Amino acid sequence: MEEKQEKEILEEKQEVENAKDMVPKQDYEELEDRYKRILAEFENFKKRSSKEREGLYNSILADIVEIILPVVDNLENAAKVKTEDEEYKKGVELVLKQFKDVLQAKGVEEIKTVGETFDPELHEAVSSIQDENLGEKEIAEEYRKGYKIGSKVIRHSMVVVAN
Repeated sequence: MEEKQEKEILEEKQEVENAKDMVPKQDYEELEDRYKRILAEFENFKKRSSKEREGLYNSILADIVEIILPVVDNLENAAKVKTEDEEYKKGVELVLKQFKDVLQAKGVEEIKTVGETFDPELHEAVSSIQDENLGEKEIAEEYRKGYKIGSKVIRHSMVVVAN
């Protein structure tokens, strides 16, 4: 059985070779060139589609995270408040940690601020101060945390800039 299949494959291969010889060389080269171009276009299409899908995913994720960020802000504020009920405070801190872990798992990062140089792509200056101990355009204080996914900013950090 296998021998018969091998014989058929060899016969078909020979037919293709014979057909190749029957087509004028110029036509064959034109067809081969068209094939290579179409293959290259298809590869580019696949790469472009993959980038578009990834961009769309990050955009949708950023929209969802942007809606959740005020909840994270409120949990952070609640965790900072002094209370006599330590178990309550631990509960709030655990929920906050869980939120941050979920965001981190999805690639969401906090934008670094205090001590960094002001970058208008990442930070929003709400005030400025004069402080000789800090460098020029150095961030002195953070009012609200900013977040990003990769290079896409979800929310700019609100900061106080020195000098």
